[in-house]
Amino acid sequence: MDRLFDKIRYPADLKQLNAKELPTLAEEIRKEIISCVSKTGGHLASSLGVVELTIALYYIFDLPQDKVIWDVGHQAYSHKLLTGRKDIFHTLRQYKGISGFVRREESPYDFFGTGHSSTSISAALGIAEGMQLKGEPGKAIAVIGDGSLTAGISFEGLNQAGHLKRNLVVVLNDNGMSIAPNVGGLSSFLSRKLTGRFFTSMRYRVKNFLKTMPTYGDEIYHLLRKAEESFKSFFTPGILFEGLGFHYVGPINGHSFPELIETFSNIKKWDGPIFVHVLTQKGKGYKFAEKNPYFWHGVDSFDIATGKPLKHQSSAPTFTSVFGKTMVELAREDKRIVAITAAMPGGTGLDDFAKEFPERFYDVGIAEQHGITFAAGLATQGLRPVAAIYSTFLQRAYDQVLHDVCLQNLPVIFAMDRAGIVGADGQTHQGIFDISYLRSIPNIVIMAPKDEGEMRDMLKTAVNSDNPCAIRYPRRTGFGMDISGAPRILEIGRAELLKEGRDLCILAIGHLVHDAEIAADILKERGIKAGVANMRFVNPLDKEMVIEQAKKTGMIVTVEENILSGGFGSAVSECLADHGIQDTKVLRIGIPDEFVEQGPQDIIRKKYGLDPEGIAKSCQEFFGHLRISVGVK
Repeated sequence: MDRLFDKIRYPADLKQLNAKELPTLAEEIRKEIISCVSKTGGHLASSLGVVELTIALYYIFDLPQDKVIWDVGHQAYSHKLLTGRKDIFHTLRQYKGISGFVRREESPYDFFGTGHSSTSISAALGIAEGMQLKGEPGKAIAVIGDGSLTAGISFEGLNQAGHLKRNLVVVLNDNGMSIAPNVGGLSSFLSRKLTGRFFTSMRYRVKNFLKTMPTYGDEIYHLLRKAEESFKSFFTPGILFEGLGFHYVGPINGHSFPELIETFSNIKKWDGPIFVHVLTQKGKGYKFAEKNPYFWHGVDSFDIATGKPLKHQSSAPTFTSVFGKTMVELAREDKRIVAITAAMPGGTGLDDFAKEFPERFYDVGIAEQHGITFAAGLATQGLRPVAAIYSTFLQRAYDQVLHDVCLQNLPVIFAMDRAGIVGADGQTHQGIFDISYLRSIPNIVIMAPKDEGEMRDMLKTAVNSDNPCAIRYPRRTGFGMDISGAPRILEIGRAELLKEGRDLCILAIGHLVHDAEIAADILKERGIKAGVANMRFVNPLDKEMVIEQAKKTGMIVTVEENILSGGFGSAVSECLADHGIQDTKVLRIGIPDEFVEQGPQDIIRKKYGLDPEGIAKSCQEFFGHLRISVGVK
């Protein structure tokens, strides 16, 4: 039996359908999303919640004249299926496949790239202003989740939009969650006490009843509508957005096509900034995702019938889980320790900490800038705040790290999960810049553990330091190290030599130390004796180790899972130059000056020569080339 979905390739094709057919199309699209994500993994619950919303937007508005900007991209799977990519949707988040997020390079309907949250309003306003300056018709439409609305940049955009009065539509997808359940005053303000489904459904029941009355029904409805708008302006979020200069509409049921189509048909005719409040259910249409949208926000491959994961789970704990366990252990002994996360208690491993120490746990929402300055304030009071934020998201708070923490030399600990190559999330999420963007800041201690045991030591070291400290660790399982003993305090700035070498020395940082050791074994079989040092600290660098190995071998190879520009290898080269060591040859192995695509971590590491064989090959070529260049046979 043919599907309606088979007739749809682009948004314009939707207009051929009767509005009564749209619920069937929504069901077909949901099945397509569930089927694909069950094989590829991805952000399931968010995209399931906006199927009707996406269809209704594209059914009423005229893309690409009207431009829809999706915040983050977690919600954009229906968008991808309706904009020419359904034949390649099975490559979602795969190596060389389509992105899990919105990318301008991928489709002319991807009007703005989004991987980090809360940018849609500012971007859409810029697009609307550009359209105005060029004299082009159409509206810019930002679809933003209530979780993303907790970020300050969202209100910065709303503030200017109310001033410019352009044809901007902000659609608030309100499902009561970001990744984890929302927190904070704004979340309470957007609560469902009066903006819930009962309120909205009752409005439509009254409307439909009055329209059946033979006389005066329409007049009574319009009088009630005016009264309702006055009521809402005082008792719903409308007062906030009206105050910012928007015409507030809603709340409406985001799974009701009649409500969505009527609302969008009306606002299509209006000018100026409009705010549409839409209530949706995260995980809609898949019982497991409806029951636990937190878990089903981002998933690996799974069995559709049972909801059980298909991938074998390693017996070794992840770096993330070891971090969370260690935080609880240390906090039991040290009451100064407090934990901060930006809407990701589960993703950062802090769920157990939050349960055991609720009074010392802070989820600030998607507000990294605020979170870091909040941590700085806590540190002034003698506390030891640990801000657990993914490497890629800490970028958003760079000025706060520099100005509010490091300039004042406050003992804030940055626990940077997902440092290095992250896999299927791709370009927007690779944690390959943190060494470079932190290394230039005075006062900060930057460390990277070679394994999960050393990460425990580094966390213990950080909370006992009086300096700002950053610990970067990867998205991966550990190495099966025994972590039953108590963590110890390391000497800051001191590396350890793991293998003695005669011909060259590999200085490695982080989990790639293990690959460097394997590479050294490979080189030994090829007649090259390579030393290996676990450098531990990028800043302060163990200069004694660097100089000693440079003088001993004359050849230094640095290995890091970070961009080479300004990274760990640069620090080693600067050290040698500063100490007048000119005869030592240096090879830097890391990420070149480019954004790293999506794909399995092992494939990406192999591509950049960051696996044991790749490191050994680079060292062998480097060593052989230099021997030839100096006339050694």
